[in-house]
Amino acid sequence: MPCLNEAETVETCVRKTIGFFEDSGIDGEVVIADNGSTDGSQQLARDAGARVVPVVDKGYGNALMGGIRAARGRYVAMGDADDSYDFATLGPFLDELRDGADLVMGNRFKGGIAEGAMPPLHRYLGNPVLSFVGRLFFGSKIGDFHCGLRAFDKDAILRLGLQTGGMEFASEMVVKATLQGYDIREVPTTLSPDGRTRAPHLNTWRDGWRHLRFLMLYSPRWLFLIPGLVFMMLGLVAGVALSTGPVTVGDIAFDVDTLVGASAALVIGFQAVLFALLTKVYAMQEGFLPHDSRVQKVIDWWSLERGLLLGGLLAVAGLGGLVASLLHWRVNSFGELDPRHSLRIVVPAATALVMSFQAIFASLFVSILGIRRRQHPPLTDPAEEAAGVVDAAVQKVAEAEKAARAEKAAKAERAENGVKAEEAATEDGPEKVAAGKKGATASEDGDEDGR
Repeated sequence: MPCLNEAETVETCVRKTIGFFEDSGIDGEVVIADNGSTDGSQQLARDAGARVVPVVDKGYGNALMGGIRAARGRYVAMGDADDSYDFATLGPFLDELRDGADLVMGNRFKGGIAEGAMPPLHRYLGNPVLSFVGRLFFGSKIGDFHCGLRAFDKDAILRLGLQTGGMEFASEMVVKATLQGYDIREVPTTLSPDGRTRAPHLNTWRDGWRHLRFLMLYSPRWLFLIPGLVFMMLGLVAGVALSTGPVTVGDIAFDVDTLVGASAALVIGFQAVLFALLTKVYAMQEGFLPHDSRVQKVIDWWSLERGLLLGGLLAVAGLGGLVASLLHWRVNSFGELDPRHSLRIVVPAATALVMSFQAIFASLFVSILGIRRRQHPPLTDPAEEAAGVVDAAVQKVAEAEKAARAEKAAKAERAENGVKAEEAATEDGPEKVAAGKKGATASEDGDEDGR
């Protein structure tokens, strides 16, 4: 449970959950991911039997990730500590997880929303619209993207590499799990009015925008590709129709002014399509989005040379149009021209030139991205290199021990030789004295003989 100043309700939520564990015979724990409470929520949670984990980084997503990482169980259920969800109803969630699900979402619209539990703007606009966008963009079947009560396999969720720190964390979990092909299921759950007297942390417009922004950024197809194709189609059709003359629809006449707008739409659409391709390539390489075989085929086909060829052909067409416009101007003795005729030559020519440079630059950029994608693997395998370091360390230790043993043996040998030398000196001492006495006697005898 993420917690930020929930002193009014956190104790109730903890006791309800522990009671559910005891009644169901579940070996579980309650983890309170405290995000800097200043109202004593931490001690109240401990007294109720929870384990409190402090999370320094502020935000709903940061608090939840801190709690998920600290959890000791195989399965993790997350829910707000404001007493709006009944943690005694976690049984169906656990049943689905034991049946093989990776992520089990609650659905408040199927289970029931009590009067006053959700603002009308959230209930009838915010949640339905954002959930629809999520289903449209990512092919998800989840009806309630933002339900705060959900359960999942801890290891499976950690593999997703969730990054967002705010309220959009709820959308990120569903989106990434969907893109990775996880088994996601949904069970009805109820939502009751929370037990707090203060205002909720959720900000309607700010957090709603953060959810929508995340959904768009993780879907280059809907953010760039589809709008780009629509613009290109409208611009191309209108441009071709107006390049030969005015077009009248009822009482409305479309002429060169519309041709300029059609040219702009074509350029914008072409740029958006290129952005979709570049974004997808980058996201695939960085692991933000899963590998897409269709995009890979496009990248493999669209080499730098083909891109330069396409850009060159468009440039030739544009230059040809500019030459034609100069000839048209020459025919008119380089005087004043009728825009209704001259623009039908200049606008398509300028459009082709702009698109030619876009194609060339995009080809160069894709090739730059491909440098890292095609880089050669390292000559040394990391595992082998690590094993070599370990072996070198072991050998170094063995050599040090061997040198220590040799030095110790040498010291012992020197000490033993010293003892033997001392003993030998002691044994040889009397003999030397006797020999000295004998020498002295002999000397005296010689002296006497000499005398």
